[in-house]
Amino acid sequence: MLSETSKRRVVRWLEDHRELVVALFCLPASFLFASLLRLRAWARGLAADPRRHDAAVRDIQAQVQQWNKQPGEKRRLLCTARPNWQSLSTTFFQKHLHHRVALPLHDILSLDEDNMTVRVEPMVTIGEITNYLIPRGYSLAVTIELDDATLGGLAFGTGMSTHSHKAGLYHETIASYEVVLGDGSLVTASRHNQHSDLYNALPWSHGSLGFLVALTLRIVKIKPFVKIRYIPVKGQKNYCDLIRDLSGANEPNPKYHPDYIEGTIFSKDEAVIMVGEYSDCDSGLAVNHCSRWYKPWFYKHVESFLKKGESVELIPLRDYLLRHNRAIFWVVEDMLSFGNDFLFRLFFGWLLPPKPAFLKFTTTPGVRAYTFTKQVFQDIVLPINELERQIEIASVLFEKFPLLVYPCKIIDHGPSSGQLKRPAAKYLVPGTNYAMYNDLGVYGVPGKVKKQKPYNPVDAMRKMEKFTRDVGGYSFLYADIFMTKEEFEEMFDLSLYEKVRQKYHAEGAFPHLYDKVKPEIDVFAIGEENAITDK
Repeated sequence: MLSETSKRRVVRWLEDHRELVVALFCLPASFLFASLLRLRAWARGLAADPRRHDAAVRDIQAQVQQWNKQPGEKRRLLCTARPNWQSLSTTFFQKHLHHRVALPLHDILSLDEDNMTVRVEPMVTIGEITNYLIPRGYSLAVTIELDDATLGGLAFGTGMSTHSHKAGLYHETIASYEVVLGDGSLVTASRHNQHSDLYNALPWSHGSLGFLVALTLRIVKIKPFVKIRYIPVKGQKNYCDLIRDLSGANEPNPKYHPDYIEGTIFSKDEAVIMVGEYSDCDSGLAVNHCSRWYKPWFYKHVESFLKKGESVELIPLRDYLLRHNRAIFWVVEDMLSFGNDFLFRLFFGWLLPPKPAFLKFTTTPGVRAYTFTKQVFQDIVLPINELERQIEIASVLFEKFPLLVYPCKIIDHGPSSGQLKRPAAKYLVPGTNYAMYNDLGVYGVPGKVKKQKPYNPVDAMRKMEKFTRDVGGYSFLYADIFMTKEEFEEMFDLSLYEKVRQKYHAEGAFPHLYDKVKPEIDVFAIGEENAITDK
């Protein structure tokens, strides 16, 4: 066993030589790991048969029914048997303390072109659904940028994309959920059937109400390319106003309402706003296959327009939808400062990105506690009217640029509409039932950590969460949260959720939402430890 002094030396060496470790070990090992997962998925695809779905669901029901027959004092709460490392959540839910149920549900079940929907099993990934839909002339209405994200994980969590100013959050595009409840029964929940209350509570429930076995998602017709206009803007008010104008935050039917809107904020004073329209091939425009391994990372490409000025190009749709996958937005830069260099991309770019599943698979409790204090990975949903304040607060707390901004419609569905609190009347777009919010993405190593200055991650995030609660925003729950249960219940409306837990046999069968999403490490103890260090 290593002494504490030796452990500190090892950790310090790994920190000082992080890029060497990532380049020589993490990338090759991650590539092999990812190759094995792809091989397994390919083999599974060869045997795919949607007719097996009903049999698989009956087996899941039987497992839950058998669990119910156990004496009450012996029953542990239910969760899926999917390993923690396979999820994109930053937390490590303690599944070993729960009764695990296997959900081998990986198939695309059917495409309904008349009703513009696709029915899928929950383990289908974004990479798989884009490969399936795009050649057929369709796309999900909301497509998250990460290849490995699962459609079921997004259904019980949530997500948004650069089309969300039109479509809303991911869960707004779900027509129905098929769920096995805590008593083993199977129900289909939609907005307009007898299980509409369950339908409203399932988004942001993170598997705390039942087992998702299928879902039906709305799709949109597409063209093969996205015509992207890069608009560099100086002045914070100028770029904030432009995002609001383009998104429809000021009026419901703006003169120009593009299919895609994205803002990358490179400093308080500079940003590049991207607007995109579906397009056929245009011989007069350059085509940028931005997701190929040798291409510059997308955000670096975007940054170049601060000097080049406004420009237009075509991007193949799938390349555009997964444009941030290779650099995991800009997180990889903090692992490999030379990762975007031309020679590295040319010879080794095919190794990127390091597989999130591999990084989680190799994370020990000690590494988790260590990395927790050294990085930030947060997506926060906030009223777009408060965009200037968001940027100011985030820049002070994290000293981290770029920041990502996606406008997103938040619809007021009335009382008892789920965990998301209704948007305040002052934020509603005039004459509508929705407000324009935005995702604020903060990713990477905070400035103080890079400068090797004292940094308290808990204090920083708790201040950000307080601001979020004060303006009526919401934290994405795939990332670490730093709230007490009382603060959590202030941010989210759990009134319908608690009723649904009782009505649909989740109480005593599945963990409570707060227990499901809170970090498995003691964030408050780490905060106190860092506070002492700061002094």
